[in-house]
Order: sequence, then structure tokens, then C-alpha cells
Amino acid sequence: MTDRPAAAPFDDDSGVLGGLEPHQVRLRFAPSPTGYLHVGNIRTALFAWAFARHYGGKLVLRIEDTDVARNTAEGLQFTLDSLRWLGIDWDEGPEVGGDFGPYQQSERMDVYADVVAKLLDAGRAYHCYCSQEELDQRREAARSAGQHSGYDGHCRTLTPEQVQAYIDEGRRPVVRLRMPDRPITFTDLVRGEITFLPENLGDYVLVRANGHPLYPLVNPVDDALMQVTHVLRGEDLLPSTPRQIALYEALAEIGVGTGRTPLFGHLPFVMGEGNKKLSKRDPGSGLGEYMERGFLPEGLLNYLALLGWSIAEDRDVFTMAEMIEAFDIRKVNANAARFDPKKCEAINASHMRLLDPAEFGRRVVPFLAQAGVLPAEPTEQQQQLLTAAVPLVQERMNTLSESVDMLGFLFVPDEAFAVDPDAAGKVLTGDAGAVLEAAVKSLSDLSDWTTEAIEAALRQSLIDGLGLKPKNAFGPVRVAISGRRISPPLFESLELLGRERSLHRLEQARALLPTE
Repeated sequence: MTDRPAAAPFDDDSGVLGGLEPHQVRLRFAPSPTGYLHVGNIRTALFAWAFARHYGGKLVLRIEDTDVARNTAEGLQFTLDSLRWLGIDWDEGPEVGGDFGPYQQSERMDVYADVVAKLLDAGRAYHCYCSQEELDQRREAARSAGQHSGYDGHCRTLTPEQVQAYIDEGRRPVVRLRMPDRPITFTDLVRGEITFLPENLGDYVLVRANGHPLYPLVNPVDDALMQVTHVLRGEDLLPSTPRQIALYEALAEIGVGTGRTPLFGHLPFVMGEGNKKLSKRDPGSGLGEYMERGFLPEGLLNYLALLGWSIAEDRDVFTMAEMIEAFDIRKVNANAARFDPKKCEAINASHMRLLDPAEFGRRVVPFLAQAGVLPAEPTEQQQQLLTAAVPLVQERMNTLSESVDMLGFLFVPDEAFAVDPDAAGKVLTGDAGAVLEAAVKSLSDLSDWTTEAIEAALRQSLIDGLGLKPKNAFGPVRVAISGRRISPPLFESLELLGRERSLHRLEQARALLPTE
């Protein structure tokens, strides 16, 4: 687990803690292991983690893996690895353990069956034998009459004879919760007081006819048994909250859990292009893309935190330790937040500049290794060259994957070095031949191979000698040395590459020039 700052001072005037001591705070993050984590899910995990850490409470990781067709062992491992990559640690859950396990819902089926049996015995739930066709017919009739089209309670008061008749027909019932005939009001930690009227809250299904428990059952049951005190989740789940509150109340009546209903905070939508809710299918929505592009975990989390929350009006860049210290759920904006890829990248770039150069160098190695530019464990000579090159590029890069284009030319063997065709076509033309010839001549005569000496020689031969503007003078040399039009500072690059290799590449570039 990561080092944590001391719990921050707290103020319970608004009921954020609901009368609890700070250390009693328990939040949960409950992803489904179906693939890459979505940025909206990551933000939920981040806010729950920051909330728990702020008060010195606990974060529970619970896996929603009851959908056998979609959930896999590989998906579970990727979920765990992703959270660890992000730096979001958990106090209870898979690979950690805890007093309220198991923490995978697929391993808790006996628990759900036992709870449902108790709800039925207490009359808080009942069997419903209505077929889908009957339900559809009654809903359509209600709509036509201008009435609420939710479940009409047909099976709420069946006589034993009616039940037996359905059984004799071979019908397999679902289990529905008996909702209270009164408004349900709660204070949302983000949105304030919210009331749902009973006519909009029909008795909902807890268990399918095949015996499979549904999300509206298993999550509240697990929350109750795992003593979850606060639930942060997306606003798309807001309509289900009154139904879950009714179930918490029913669970308290039958002695399941502590009898305490968690406090809810519904986080704003994350919107994508066209002001539409960002979906898993949208570009930029999955964590895998950011890992592959070389975003820093702290940079990505910093940006996601800004989707609904801010540490200060005039400040966008902060560490996770600073977020934990400052986090206040009351400051989360209820309005939808728009995901801006450019700002996300800019925030990440800011964090890259905050890294110690040695740490920056360590983090680019996997990307250089994946591209075949460096081995996974560089030699001492390669490490020294990388350390010297880092200061030249750290201020110029937005993601770690850019290190391949920015630094690769320093490490690739001369026999494998190639000039980008597009760069050659645009730069190695016109006066390029004269430029490269003059560059080779002036650099060959240098006795002192340093940045200062290289710059002085090239300026004298190319700008003073050929009368060229810097762009036209140095562009062909840059492409010849780095293979690209954009590179680290030219004179420093030449020094790092060394005399022999630099002159060799200049000669190679001359060979690429079209002949008359």
C-alpha cells in the first residue's frame, strides 16, 4: 500500500460523516472485470479513495463478477493491475483479504440466497408470477390511460390458491421487493435533498426466475454486510437509489448488516464529443489507451479529479497527497463535466516536468525497450547517455511514448538508423546538399567536440558562410542527425551522439539527396 498522509481535520456540520468518527468511514469501489477500466469508473474510484484517505477510513474493493458470460479471470487481473498502476490501493478486497469476504460476488451466492429467504419470510419481498407478455400488456394499458407504467403490484396480495394455480401452470417466479407506500427522501452528498414519490417506485425485481440475483439486490446486501458507510457512484444510478434505500431498510428489519443506510453521493456525468455521455466505445475512454501512450498515473488522475472537483480556483496541477488532504465531497460540482483530451495531455505534461530527471529517465525506459531502441535493462553506457539526454527532452514531451521519436536516434545502431521519408522529402532538398557538405567540413576540423564549439562552427559555416537563415541552415543537419524534423536541441544532440557517428550520419544523408 502507498504511504498515506495523516487524516485531515474534519467538519461534520453538513452531515458528511453522518455522525461517524472519521476512522469509521468505509467506501467501496465495485467494478466489473470485463476489460479496460473506463475513465468514468476511474474517477469514481479516485473520489472514493480520496474520500476514504482524507478521513483515515477504508476503501473496499469488491468485484461484480456475476455475469459469467462477460467476466473473466484475465479481466479481474487486469482490473487489479490497473488500480495498482494508478496508485489506488485498497484496504480490503482481492489479494488483500479482510473481515467481510469473500470480495467477489460470484463467491457470495449462498449469502444472497439466504438474505432473499429472510426477506420472503418477513414479507418484505414476494414472488411474482407475471409473464413478460402480461407485464407488457398492463404497462401499455397504463400508458394509454395516462397512468404510471411501472409494475402495478399484481402479485403483491396473491392468495395461496392463486399461487398454487400459477405453480400448476409451471410458472417460475421472480422475487420482488415490497416497496413502501410513501415518499423516499435522502440527502445526496453532491446534490442535496432529493425526494422520490411512491407512484414512481414500483416493486422491483431482486432475483430472476432462474434464481440469478440482480445488481439491485447484491450491491445493497454487500454494502450492508461489509458495513459500507458512504457510496459514491455515477449520476446515471441515481434513479435506483430510493429502491436501494428501501432495501437497506428491509435488511435492517431482518437483522442483516448494521442497520445503517449508507450516505450517497452521485457524481456528474463525464461528457465526450458532441456533448454526449462518454461511453466505453468512445476514443479516449479506456485506461489502456493512456497506459500505452505513456501517460503518468498521477497526471491522468489529476485531470480526472478536475472533472467535477477542484483543489482551488486558480490551480489545476496537484499531487495525489495534496488531493487527499484537500478533498471535500461537498465541493464536487453536480453539473456534467466535459472530457477534454488536450487539457488531459497538458496536465500530464505538467506532471512530467515535475519528475526528477532520474525518475523521468527510469520511466521512459520501458517505452524505449518496447520499440527495440534500448534493452529492458540498459547498459551502464546507455544509462549514462540517457541521463545526459533527459534534460534536453523533459520540457518538450507530453507523454512518455514520445521518447521513442525524441531519443531513439541516440541509441539506434548506425546500420539500423533511417531518416523519416516525409522529413527527407520536405527538408533534404534545395540547398541541403551544400548545407550538409559545409557541415561535414566544419565539424571534421573541430578539436573540441562540445555543444558550444559545435554551435559556433555550424553558425559560422552555414549562416555566415552560406548566408542561410537558421531554419534553412540547421534543418537538413537536424534531419540527418535525428532522422526527423523535430528533435532535441541540435547542438546538444550532436555532442551526445559523438563526432564519429554524427559525421557518418551527415554523410549518409548526403547520399539520400537526389542526383542531378
